[in-house]
Amino acid sequence: MAKRRKGRPVNGILLLDKPYEMSSNHALQRVKRIYFAQKAGHTGALDPLATGMLPICLGEATKFSQFLLDTDKTYLVTAKLGIRTTTSDADGEVVSEKPVTTTQEQLLAAVDTFRGTTKQIPSMYSALKYQGQPLYKYAREGIEVPRESRDITVFKLDVLRFENDEVDMEIHVSKGTYIRTITDDLGELLGCGAHVAALRRVSVGSYPRDKMVTVEHLEALLAQAEADEVSPSTLLDPLLVPMNTAVAGMPAVTVDDMSANFLRHGNPVQCGGAPADGLVQVYIGDNVENGEFIGVGTIDDNGLVAPKRITVKES
Repeated sequence: MAKRRKGRPVNGILLLDKPYEMSSNHALQRVKRIYFAQKAGHTGALDPLATGMLPICLGEATKFSQFLLDTDKTYLVTAKLGIRTTTSDADGEVVSEKPVTTTQEQLLAAVDTFRGTTKQIPSMYSALKYQGQPLYKYAREGIEVPRESRDITVFKLDVLRFENDEVDMEIHVSKGTYIRTITDDLGELLGCGAHVAALRRVSVGSYPRDKMVTVEHLEALLAQAEADEVSPSTLLDPLLVPMNTAVAGMPAVTVDDMSANFLRHGNPVQCGGAPADGLVQVYIGDNVENGEFIGVGTIDDNGLVAPKRITVKES
C-alpha cells in the first residue's frame, strides 16, 4: 500500500525574499510548512549572509527547478576593499590587510576586465562537489582540491557607488558565477584585496523584483487566515507564480488529451509546429495562451516530442 503524502498538492513557484543569516534549506522548510505543501524545493542555494530572491518550487513545479538553476541572475554587492578573507566574504578569517589607494579611474578600468565571457575557478567555499563532497567541507578542513575553470558571462557590471574603501555594484551574470570570486579577483587586480561585505540577489531570470515576498509576510497571512477563519490557501496561493514561468522563452507546442496521456505514460507523440530539435513547453488545448501547461518535452531522433518533465494529472 502506497504511503500517503503529508500536506496538500499545491503547485507553483514562490519568489521568496530570503533574509540575512538564514540558510536556503531553512527558508525552504519554513515555506513548505506555511503552505503545508507535499513537496518543495529551491532553485540554487544562497549563502546565509546573502539576501534576496530565492524561488521556491512547490508540488509539481519542483520538476522544473533545474531550468531556474540554469538561468542568469542579477546581484547587488558591496565590496570592501583593503581586506582579503579566506572565504572572500565577511564570514571568513582575514588573510591580508592593505591600504586602499585606488582611484575611480583605476576601479573602472579593473571592473571593465570582468565584462563578457571569461574563465572562473570556483571558490573552495562553494557548494560544488568533488568526489561526492561539497568543496566547502574540504575548505573547512584546510584541504585544497583541484577545481577546473569554467566559462562564465558577465552581461552587465555597473559601479553604483565608490566611497572610501567600499564599492557598490550591480552584476548580471550567467549560471554558476560566483560573486565572491569576482570580488576577490577584483581586489587582487587592484592590489589591495577585497571581500564581499553584503550581497543581495535581486532577480532570477525574468522574474520581477517586486514580486518577492518575505517570510514575515507569509506568516502574517497565515495568522490573518486563522483570525478570519478562512483557509490559508485563499491568502497564500495567489502569491504563487505559475509553473510554466520556470521555462519562459522556450518554444511551445500544443497536444490533445490523448497525446497528453501518451506523454504521461512515457511515450513520444507527433506535434505540429514543433522545432527540429531542443526542448519545448507542452500545453493541452488548441493554443498556448489558453492551454493547460503539462511540462517539458524534447525532440527525439524521429522528430517526435518525447517526455522530459511531465506533470502528474490531478485526480
